[in-house]
Amino acid sequence: MASLPPIANNPDIRFLGRLLGDVIRAFGGEALFKRIEYIRSTSVDRHRGVAGADAIDPGLDRLSLDETLDFVRGFMLFSMLANLAEDRQGIARDEGADVEHALARLKADGIDKARVLDLLANALVAPVLTAHPTEVRRKSMIDHRNRIAELMALKDRGLEETEDGDHIDEAILRQIALLWQTRVLRRERLFVADEVETALSYLRDVFLPALPALYARWDRALGTRCPAFLRPGSWIGGDRDGNPYVTAESLTLALARAAEAALGHYMAEVHALGAELSISTEITPVNGEVGKLAETSGDTAASRADEPYRRALSGIYARLAATHRALVGKPAPRPGPLTGEPYGDPAELREELAGLARGLAAKGEGILASGGALGRLIRAVEVFGFHLATLDMRQNSAVHQRVVAELLKVSGVEVDYAALDEQARIAVLRRELASPRPLTSPYAEYSDETAGELAILHAAAAAHGRYGRQCINQYVISMAQSVSDLLEVHLMLKEAGLWIPGEPPVAHVMVVPLFETVADLEAGADIMREYLALPEIAATTTARGHQEVMIGYSDSNKDGGYLTSTWQLSRGSTALAPVFEAAGVGMQLFHGRGGAVGRGGGSSFAAIQAQPPGTVQGRIRITEQGEVIAAKYGTRASAIANLEAMTSATLLASLEPERLSAGDAERFGAAMDELSATAFKAYRGLVYDTDGFRSFFRQMTPITEISGLKIGSRPASRKKSDAIEDLRAIPWVFSWAQARVMLPGWYGVGQAIDAFADKGLLREMASGWPFFAATLANMEMVLAKSDMGVAARYARLVEDEAARDEIFGRIRDGWQKTHDGLLTITRQTRLLEKNPALDTSIRLRLPYIEPLNLLQIELLKRHRAGEDDPRIGEGILLSINAIATALRNSG
Repeated sequence: MASLPPIANNPDIRFLGRLLGDVIRAFGGEALFKRIEYIRSTSVDRHRGVAGADAIDPGLDRLSLDETLDFVRGFMLFSMLANLAEDRQGIARDEGADVEHALARLKADGIDKARVLDLLANALVAPVLTAHPTEVRRKSMIDHRNRIAELMALKDRGLEETEDGDHIDEAILRQIALLWQTRVLRRERLFVADEVETALSYLRDVFLPALPALYARWDRALGTRCPAFLRPGSWIGGDRDGNPYVTAESLTLALARAAEAALGHYMAEVHALGAELSISTEITPVNGEVGKLAETSGDTAASRADEPYRRALSGIYARLAATHRALVGKPAPRPGPLTGEPYGDPAELREELAGLARGLAAKGEGILASGGALGRLIRAVEVFGFHLATLDMRQNSAVHQRVVAELLKVSGVEVDYAALDEQARIAVLRRELASPRPLTSPYAEYSDETAGELAILHAAAAAHGRYGRQCINQYVISMAQSVSDLLEVHLMLKEAGLWIPGEPPVAHVMVVPLFETVADLEAGADIMREYLALPEIAATTTARGHQEVMIGYSDSNKDGGYLTSTWQLSRGSTALAPVFEAAGVGMQLFHGRGGAVGRGGGSSFAAIQAQPPGTVQGRIRITEQGEVIAAKYGTRASAIANLEAMTSATLLASLEPERLSAGDAERFGAAMDELSATAFKAYRGLVYDTDGFRSFFRQMTPITEISGLKIGSRPASRKKSDAIEDLRAIPWVFSWAQARVMLPGWYGVGQAIDAFADKGLLREMASGWPFFAATLANMEMVLAKSDMGVAARYARLVEDEAARDEIFGRIRDGWQKTHDGLLTITRQTRLLEKNPALDTSIRLRLPYIEPLNLLQIELLKRHRAGEDDPRIGEGILLSINAIATALRNSG
């Protein structure tokens, strides 16, 4: 890889690609380098249309198995380095996606900063990290990648050496050499504890330093200290839907490790402040507040007798160390010489730190009090508390029904709860929620499932007492389909003291329905209307001020296809808004998005802005999963850019006036209804109504082999079944991406566009409606990454030739219709004509992805034919890893 295709205009890509070529030559030898370079250059020439470069698999058949593994690693590393280079250049970022631009746009619409601050006073923007298994890279690989990013940042500053005296270019070369020699694949399947540690590394190393820096920027932009509205969340250790390995123990572990990280950060910052705040009373007197903190600190060192800030910080450090021991159960990593009482809560710590800030502000016109390390630490305590990130609990409604039925039966309240109709269930549940009598008894025996669910809830209650109630705020119900589904969870929470009966009752945890399928989204407004009307629920939601509803992108897509899912999510959100308004409760939507377009992926900035009017209201939570976490939050710079984009989009979606007239909204909505109905019929007809489709999917894609990747603790299917209905949406989308079909991101749309008579109306919608524009833009990216020629080769893996020809023929025809229809609507002559940056990014990767696909197909053939050379299996898994890295948002 001594050279790169002319399409790679990014100098960072050329620089890193050259270094990678040097590494391959140095560690693999000249012969390997030349063979890989020949394949690379021939593939590049073919994609550039160079005459004589028509071979689709140049030289691949001459690779030995060992060379195949090296080749795949080389192409994967190039893609990883290209991703890094593009992230640095901001290719994937949205122009103007920062708060200053958002404030300027709002000002132009007559919305001043006072209104923005009013919104932020009750706002919440929360990226929620989840452990969904589409991050195929080991953390070791990501760490080397991030170190290269840090070194490139030093290079940007014109430096030639690191602080340690290493030449920067040589240091980058060494990191690439380490990448080349690092094992790519995990040898053991991930456990929940591993996933906790991975998420913790992002929260500790990126979010903890990045968020206070962002807030400092926003304070300057707003001209005042803004509320702490952006807070991270996590599902890791609390999400047990379909994951039997998430238990009370894993929840306790996740919270303890998070507290340890937060407190460790605070102690390190306080220690650093002790070195910085060397203010002497011999020069500047201090106020009584600082003096009291110094006198009560226990620090009597003569060398610091005239340095009250240092003495006060010694006391704060001692109290933090005591808090660490109390909450984490072990000594602080750097125990101090003093002893202190643990802090009762984060607010107590914040107040002492704020006391120091007030002391600094009292002198010198406040020069020392504005921001700085102390200001960042105070902000960190406000945002992260002692819990670091709010942990959600999640479980499936079917589990709740079984647990509640058992509790009612064992207690003698109701013999056969499952046999009751919906209204009878609601009556039983409301009666029990009003009663202070518990259902459980220490003398009764319960099934393992019920005992496990109760144990988790008791662990959550204990965590509230230990870390504060911010550590767990939400309990998400998967497959919520009725009011009783919600009340069942309240009843379970009551057994742990997290719902307290009374007038009014008190709910320490908010119960959140997750509407996932198309039918659930359609029914969501009616369910919430009935739920919010219940007096006991109205009391708790009014006291809280808001109620959350989660909407699922993945399962609704797998259920109804891309267009129907996208539209039903919009319609469902729109239908919820008047329900909440009538109930007098703020609406908070939690968007369950994935990395791929088939799972709600794409630009968060565009997606938030495209939300229906009145549905954001300053409060939004969004899942961040799999490979998206590393892409968005792998470095402090990328995290700051993405978090600011999410924030600015929330401001715009909440405050900007609606641009669409009522008449246009009605016309466009009616058109979407028609498009959605046609697309739904086409999608369901292919995926669920076609004989042999299940076998076609499993033979054409590497879905079976993907299960061999050690990329998550959760099983691929909810049940022991090969039915598509039971398959999780993540491997469903991931598998189609590997085969370059990307079917969940577009199938059915072409048929819908083709059948819609008024193409002029569709053009009008594409240019004047942000929702439709974002829908088409995401689909266009998917179409550009798909390749029906490569997909046809995967289709040859299907044993039934008749079924293969019929089903793949429909897929290929559908892709062509979608492609042609998109170009017609957007007035383009080719895909991504109006998005040259993304076009360049994708075209750069295609010559590197295609050979990986072709090698994967050959390895799949050999593996499925029974060849047992372990290098074949390793090659398949490496190719899956490499293709996912090159495609980026593939899961």
